[in-house]
This record gives sequence, structure tokens and C-alpha cells, in this order.
Amino acid sequence: MTKGAGGPRSAGETHPKRPTSQPSGRQIAPGRPSLAVRAVEISIGWALRLTAVTTTLGTYAAVLFDLDGVLTPTAEVHMRAWERMFSDFLARRGDTRPYTEQDYYDYVDGKPRYDGVRSFLASRGIELPEGSPDDQPEAETVCGLGNRKNREFSGVLETDGVRAFAGSVRLLDQLTDQKVAVAVVSSSRNARPVLRAAGLLDRFEVIVDGNVATERELPGKPAPDTFVAAAEELGVPVDRAVVMEDALSGVAAGRAGGFGLVVGVDRGAGADKLIESGADIVVADLGELVTDGPS
Repeated sequence: MTKGAGGPRSAGETHPKRPTSQPSGRQIAPGRPSLAVRAVEISIGWALRLTAVTTTLGTYAAVLFDLDGVLTPTAEVHMRAWERMFSDFLARRGDTRPYTEQDYYDYVDGKPRYDGVRSFLASRGIELPEGSPDDQPEAETVCGLGNRKNREFSGVLETDGVRAFAGSVRLLDQLTDQKVAVAVVSSSRNARPVLRAAGLLDRFEVIVDGNVATERELPGKPAPDTFVAAAEELGVPVDRAVVMEDALSGVAAGRAGGFGLVVGVDRGAGADKLIESGADIVVADLGELVTDGPS
């Protein structure tokens, strides 16, 4: 299912009202089209909006990509690493409430590692000392848990490697041909190793990752600061840049930053939630934005 809005907007324009694919529950007044007819009209509307975005994407000056779940399927590796770490942590505390996939999307996805730990712990009413980024993974601190998760992730990346999404590579090729600048904006401190493993590192001159954010004291998503920093490095105004994100916190960051277009990539967060969080359009794969369509 695809959803979306049109092309570039000037800084002074308001965000267009988005249609909804969900029935309101109210009765239709006499003379109005049936729900079936309305559903077809909405579907056609989304298709037209997708076409508009596809044909105008190359007119923007820059595209800023999130990494995990947008360029590479490493979001799945992160999900498994978080699940293993938090499940073990809860079991050791005698907490029988399971850590779920929805917990990942609600509290962790797209956020800097320690922010994700804090957010999940707060959802369970658990308080731990903050600790230090130098804490050992065994430490029962916020930073210790974050480092424990990173150990899990690094192990999987080293043994299994990673391959970029084919549709994302095709879109990168098209943007290169169109002379559109590109950057990676990721909350992960592992962005460069992941890009290197996927064979994409040399495609991006600008990479604003978790390490850069820490060095520059930039707040993480859903704050827009990391995306804004990438646009500034490229020398592109935010309203001439596109944000590509699969996380609710990421699309919220794109909307908060006033970027020209925010594209949500639905890898499991849910199209409706991505739209509600600020996406102008939602696609299942970035190959849908290539002019000759998905392969």
C-alpha cells in the first residue's frame, strides 16, 4: 500500500491535508458514494500522489537517508539484538512481561542507543543508574545495557554480514544520475561499518551518525538536528531536501525540521502510524520511487 503527497513545497506553504484510508465510522449521507466507491477513489488518489513524488524527486537538491531499514535490512539485526538483551535483562529481574516487537517500534526504533534504553525502561517503570558510555556490557546501568545490545549487534554483523536493499540501490543509482546530493543520517554508532559491509560507504560523502551526534552534542531523533546538520554539510536548505525514514521517530524528525518531503518506508512500523508521525508518503520499498518502478 502506498500513500503520499506531492513535490517540493516552499518554506511558507502549509502541510497538505492528508487523506485517510480508514473509514470514519460515520454514516454516509444520501447521495454520497458508497464506501467501496470511496475506497477506489482514495486508492487512485494515493497512486497519483506516488506518481507526483516519483516524477519530482529528482528536482530536490538532496536526499537524506536513514540507514537501518531504509538502505540495509540491519533493522532486523538490531531488533534481534534488542530482543535478546531486554528479554535476558527482564528475566534476570523476574519480570514476566515479555519484550515484544511492538516495544521495539514504540520505544526503541530510530533512537540513539541509550535513549532507546531509557525509553523502554520508563515504559516498564524501571529505574537504573545512568552509568557511563565506558561501562562494561555486564553493568546494570542504562549505558551498560546499551553496550550489551551493541555487543549482540556487532557479533551478528561480523558473522552474517549485510546486503543493501536492491530497491534502495536502484534509487541511489537514479539520484546519482540526476546529480542529487545524498547523505546518511543514522542514530547508530555502527553506521560506517554497516555501510562498508553493504558496499555503500563510498557513495556518501556526508554521514551523520551516532558518533557525530555525540561529538557535536546533537539531540537524537525525533529532534531534527541530525538531519539539519546533514543538510547544512551538503549546503542545501531543508526545504530543498528529502528525508527517507522507516522509524516513527525519524519521520517525526523530518516533519519537525521543515524538510521539503518526508518519505516513510514501511518495514513494519505501519503506514498509518508513519503518516500520523509526519510522513508525506509511505512506500514498502524505495524501488517504488524509481522512475521505471519496482523490479
